[in-house]
Amino acid sequence: MNILIVRLGALGDVVHAIPAAAALRGAFPAARIDWLVERKHRDIVDLVTVVDRVVPLEGPKVSAWSAVIGDLRRVSYDIAVDFQGLLKSAVLARASGAARVVGFSIWHLREKTARPFYTTTHHRPHGGVEGEHVIRKNLALLRAIGVDTEEVAFPLAPVESPALAALRAHLTGPFALINAGAAWPNKRWPAERFGEVAAFLRDARGLTPVVLWGPGEETLARAVIDASSGSAVMAPATRVADLVALSRAASLVVSGDTGPLHIATAVGTPTVSIFGPTNPVRNGPWDPQDITISRFDQCGCHYDRRCHRSTWCLADVATLEVNAAVQRRVATPGASRG
Repeated sequence: MNILIVRLGALGDVVHAIPAAAALRGAFPAARIDWLVERKHRDIVDLVTVVDRVVPLEGPKVSAWSAVIGDLRRVSYDIAVDFQGLLKSAVLARASGAARVVGFSIWHLREKTARPFYTTTHHRPHGGVEGEHVIRKNLALLRAIGVDTEEVAFPLAPVESPALAALRAHLTGPFALINAGAAWPNKRWPAERFGEVAAFLRDARGLTPVVLWGPGEETLARAVIDASSGSAVMAPATRVADLVALSRAASLVVSGDTGPLHIATAVGTPTVSIFGPTNPVRNGPWDPQDITISRFDQCGCHYDRRCHRSTWCLADVATLEVNAAVQRRVATPGASRG
C-alpha cells in the first residue's frame, strides 16, 4: 500500500500531524508512507522516522506545482490524506492521482471549497471543534480508512546539533529556553517581560535562560537579554534539528504559540506558554502537566494575525503570573531535567 500525507505547513501544524503519521505506520507497517510539505517546513518531517520519503513543494509557482504533481503521480498512491483542509492542499492531494482522497467533512474544513476534491470524509458531530485538540482531530480523520487510535506519539530521530554543542561549551548546569518571537505580531508577549521572567528563572530556579531567535528576530532576542539583568544568554543560530536537540536538553521552555513551543511539547519538555488570539485547547500543549496562560476568552481577534481592537489581549498578562506558572511547572514531580 502507498499512502500520501498532505500537510504543507506551518511548522506547529506539521508537528501536530506527526502522531497521525505514527498511527498510519502502526496500522500499515509494510506501507510506503510519503509526506508532501512545503520546502521551508521539510526539516521537521525529515526527522520523522515513520515516513519513507519527504516530497517538498518548492514554491507557489505553476512550475513548482507541475513538478511536484509529476513526482507524486509516478508512485500510484492508494490513499492521500489531507490534514490541512485548504483548497490548495485538497487540489494537490487529488492531483497526486491517489485512488482515495481523504479529508475533513465540510463542517470542519478551513476552506469549504476543498470538499469536492475528496472521495472520502470522516463525519464528526457538528460543533465542539474548538474544544478538541487538532492532534485528536487528525487522528479521528484516520477512522475514514479504518485506523482508530488515541495514541499520541512523536517518532523523531536523534540529531547531531552543532548549536547544542556550542551552547554546552560555554554553559554548565541546567538551562531553560525562552522564545519571544512569533510569526503573528499579536502572539508576541513583550520582550521586556520575557526578560523579567528570565531573571526569575536564574534567581529563583537556578536555570540559565537561553533566548532562541529565528530569521529577523535577533533584535528581539537582544531586547529580552537586555531586560534580564544579565541573566539570559543568546542561543546560537539554530536549524529545526537544533531546536529539537536544544528542547530535549532543556529543563523548561517558556514561549508563546509558535513552532518552537510545539517542538518542545513533542519531545516531552516541560513548558509554560502564553496564548492570546489562538485557543490553547485546540492548538496548545497536550500534556496536562504543562501550564498555559490564556487570554483567548477575552480576545476579540480570534485567529487574526494582528490585533484590531483598542485593548490588546496579552497586555494584561503580568510577569508575576508567568513566574508563578514557571514555579508550579518546574515543581511538578518529574518535570525538571536539571
